[in-house]
Amino acid sequence: MSGYFSPSPEGLRLNAAGEQLVRSAESVEDAVLTLERRRAATSPVLSGTVRVSTGECAAGFLARSLSGPTTTALPSGITLELVFEPGHTANLARREADMALRHQPPETGDFYISKAGTFACAVYRRRGADAGAWVTYTEEQAHYAPARWVQRQVAETRRPVALRASSMLMHLEAIRAGTGRGVLPCYVGDGHPLLERLTPPIPEIAAEYWIIVHRDLRRAACVRAVIDWVKALFAEQRDVLAGFA
Repeated sequence: MSGYFSPSPEGLRLNAAGEQLVRSAESVEDAVLTLERRRAATSPVLSGTVRVSTGECAAGFLARSLSGPTTTALPSGITLELVFEPGHTANLARREADMALRHQPPETGDFYISKAGTFACAVYRRRGADAGAWVTYTEEQAHYAPARWVQRQVAETRRPVALRASSMLMHLEAIRAGTGRGVLPCYVGDGHPLLERLTPPIPEIAAEYWIIVHRDLRRAACVRAVIDWVKALFAEQRDVLAGFA
């Protein structure tokens, strides 16, 4: 392999021949991945595991809806595998997931894309508690829309931040305990017996979700069934998700 590397001050680096070899290897890998996706898409059997990459809120909604009030149920042979990825990093072309639910559709790539729906968010506190302080995300997550909104409230009201935590579940537990007030999806806060809503749904922090599937896999019976199920859930639970129910 020495013919593919050249010395440099930092050590060995790929030369032109090495870079060509890498491109050739990547082309072979892409061809193999395409073949595997298309092979999976030809199976008419409604059984197996469908891996869905998404964020924490959407994953929780799907998990609780497996036995929820939807009129469309997943076929009994399908196992749903939910993968919570904060950065939504699963590579669908490499089948790191069969499907993704993300806030933004991809700008490029050979994907089937459909808008699923929107999660409304509002401010909640423990019912009857003072809970003047805020619960919000960590400094590393300060770019999140809810975190930016809460920071503006902190600046305007001069109320302190009681807790910074990296997940919505941590926020829920802290708010439920009376640690402070914070932003939650309406589908979570409105249905919790210990919580009360303090604001209407806040439009600027509503979270859109898009269904994203590689086009080669869209025809797979199991994947198609999960797509239909997710669409039905968002349609049937639209008022709950919007904070109107």
